[in-house]
Amino acid sequence: MAITISFLLGIIGNLISILMFASPIGTFKRVIKIKSTEDYKGIPYITTLLSTSLWTFYGLMKPGGLLVVTVNAIGSGLQLIYVVLFLTYAPKRKRMQSLKLVAVLNIGFFGGVVAVTLGAFHGNERLLISGIICAGLTIGMYASPLSAMRTVIKTESVEYMPFFLSFFQFLNGGVWAAYSLLVKDIFIGVPNGIGFVLGSFQLILYARYKNKSSSQNSKEEMEEEGSVHLFKSKVEMQDVEPGPDEQTRTLGKVRSLPNPSRQHSFQRLAKINSLSPNKLRTSLSSESDVIKN
Repeated sequence: MAITISFLLGIIGNLISILMFASPIGTFKRVIKIKSTEDYKGIPYITTLLSTSLWTFYGLMKPGGLLVVTVNAIGSGLQLIYVVLFLTYAPKRKRMQSLKLVAVLNIGFFGGVVAVTLGAFHGNERLLISGIICAGLTIGMYASPLSAMRTVIKTESVEYMPFFLSFFQFLNGGVWAAYSLLVKDIFIGVPNGIGFVLGSFQLILYARYKNKSSSQNSKEEMEEEGSVHLFKSKVEMQDVEPGPDEQTRTLGKVRSLPNPSRQHSFQRLAKINSLSPNKLRTSLSSESDVIKN
């Protein structure tokens, strides 16, 4: 009976994991459309690719590990596609950083683990070593969205923390943690239990800041729309020829310009302010004599 339940949980876990691995498809549709990764992080996809690759290796060595192999082989294929797309559309600096991570983790580290495990260990030792490494990397995979969670708290926006990725991480961690209890596999249980907890925190953050993100986006859209309308109004005003009333008002403005005497008064006041006391007395005396004459 326990084997039947564990098998069913494994099937459910496969389906949920595939949905979780497929959840970034919407994100990368947007990336392809705008030809930019914006503020999305590449680390989650790179670490998940490493994790799924090593879990496939672990499942191949584990007796009865077919369910582990199938789901992680599919996950590896999807993550590879995401990493390639991210490298294609990321800015140059971010692309170079991500390429270094891919070279170190997905090529160097993965190849080193496989080579050392097969060359230096035998029997159960291989399963033990690969299991420990897989568990550690899975914890890293589940912890990789912590940077996105920090961004959510800082900006009070969930724009760059996709909901479905968090939701399926929550479900995936819970199901595989239950599966591990039935098959007594601590390497599967510990990381997925941690993933279940972190997924719960992400959903809590999403519920808290979702409305704030929506109101902020609405405000930005209204401001942008208002700017567009203002610009159109200015263009329309410039395109309309002035009518008779407007020409009259324009002529009125020309007639209402300051008269020469008023301009002369302003100039005289400015000149007085620039004179020294002695020159000021001399100037006033001269003007007084002119007035008397």
